Amino acid sequence: MEERTNLMNMMKISIKVLIQSALTLGRCLDSEYPPLQQFFCIMEHCLKHGLKVKKSFIGQNKSFFGPLELVEKLCPESSDIFANIKNLPEIKTAVGRGRAWLHLSLMQKKLADYLQVLIDHKHLLSDFYEPEALMLEEEGAVILKVGVIDFSFYLKDIQLNDNDSKADEIANVLDQKHYVEELNRHLSCTVADLQSKVELLEKTNAKISEELIAAKDRIVSLQGEHNQLLEENIFIKEKSERSVEVNLQDTKVELETYKQSRQGLDEMYNEIWKQLKVEKQARLEQEKELELQLAIKTEMEMAMKLLEKDIHEKQDSLIILRKQLDDVKSINLQMCQKVKEAETALQKKTDSEASLKSKLDQTESETKLLEERSKLKMEDIKEVNKALKHHCRNCGHIFCNTCSSNELSLPSYPKPVRVCDTCHNLLLQRCSSNCS
Repeated sequence: MEERTNLMNMMKISIKVLIQSALTLGRCLDSEYPPLQQFFCIMEHCLKHGLKVKKSFIGQNKSFFGPLELVEKLCPESSDIFANIKNLPEIKTAVGRGRAWLHLSLMQKKLADYLQVLIDHKHLLSDFYEPEALMLEEEGAVILKVGVIDFSFYLKDIQLNDNDSKADEIANVLDQKHYVEELNRHLSCTVADLQSKVELLEKTNAKISEELIAAKDRIVSLQGEHNQLLEENIFIKEKSERSVEVNLQDTKVELETYKQSRQGLDEMYNEIWKQLKVEKQARLEQEKELELQLAIKTEMEMAMKLLEKDIHEKQDSLIILRKQLDDVKSINLQMCQKVKEAETALQKKTDSEASLKSKLDQTESETKLLEERSKLKMEDIKEVNKALKHHCRNCGHIFCNTCSSNELSLPSYPKPVRVCDTCHNLLLQRCSSNCS
C-alpha cells in the first residue's frame, strides 16, 4: 500500500516537472533530458507494480511487456507500433520492447489513450497483476495525465540553440506536425463514424429487405384471404337474399292476417266506442236529473220549512207539492229502470268475457292433449328402440324381446343366457341327437 502511494506521488511530481520544463525550455524535450528519463523509469515501476512472476527453466520472468501486448488486441490502430518494435534488431529482451513501446506511444501522443484502454479492461489485467496492483486500483488514473506531454525523439541536436534560422524552420515543422496530427485525428474520428453509419445502414437495409420479403408473403396471404372472404361474402349475400325473400313472403302473409284482424278489431272498437258514447250521454243525463232532484229536494226542504210555519194557511199549496212529489217518485222509478238496463248490459259483457275465457281454456286443453300425444309417441319410439337391444349369445345378432326370450345354458357361459328362436331350435335338435 505504501509503495503504491509512493509511486503515485512520484508520478504526479514527475509529470508536474515535465510540464514545467516544457513551458520553460520550449515545445519539445530531448530524449536524454533527466526529468524525462526519470518519468520513463517511474512509468516502468508503475507498470511493474504488483506484476505476477512467471517461472521458467531459465529463471523468474517479470516483464511488463505482457500486459502491453493486450493493447494490440484492444486497439487495432496500435499495430504499427508493435510492427516497428519487432523490426528493431538491437532490441532482444521483453524489457527493451516495453521501453520502446513507451517511447513510440508517447511520440504518437497516444500513451494516455492506450493506458485508458488497459484500465477500462481490468478483468483482462487480472491475469498479469496481483489484486493490489496499481493498474487495478483507482490510483492508476494518475498515469493518464501523461497525455499533456509533447515529446519528439528526433530533436536531439544541441546545436539547434545556436542556429536561429534552423530553430524557426523546426518550429514551423512542429506547427505543421501538430496541424497534421489534429487533422489525422479528426479524419480518423470521421472515418470511424462513417464506418459505424455504414454498418448501421447495412443492418437496417438487411432488416428492411427481410421485412419486405415478409411483407410480400403477408400480402400474398392477405390476397388469398381476401379472395376467400369475397367468395364467402358472395355466398352469404346469396343466402341472405334468399332468407330475405322467404322472410318477405312470411311478412306479407302476416301483414294480410294482421290487416284482417285489425279490421275486425276496428269494427269492435267502433261498436264499443258508440256504446261508450251512449253510456256517457246517459250518464250525463242521469247526472242532470240527479242535480234536478237535488235542487228539488232543497226546494222541498225550504218548502217544508215554510209549510211548518204556514201549515194552516197553505193547504192548497201542500196538495200541489204532493203532486210534485209523486212526479219525482215516478222519475225515480224511471231512473231505477235505466240502472237495471245498464246492469243487464254489464251482465252481457261479463257473459261474453266468460265465453272467451272458456274458449281459451278449450285451446289450452287441446294443446295439453297434443303434448300428451307427442309424449306417447316418444315413449313408443323409445320402446321400439329398446326392443332392438337384445343380442343372441350364440350367433351374436340383435333381436327383439319376443324373438330372443328363450334361455339355454351354453359351454362358454356358466349360467343360462338369452338366445334367439332359431338358435334355440337348433341347439335343442343337437341335444336330442346327442342323447339318442
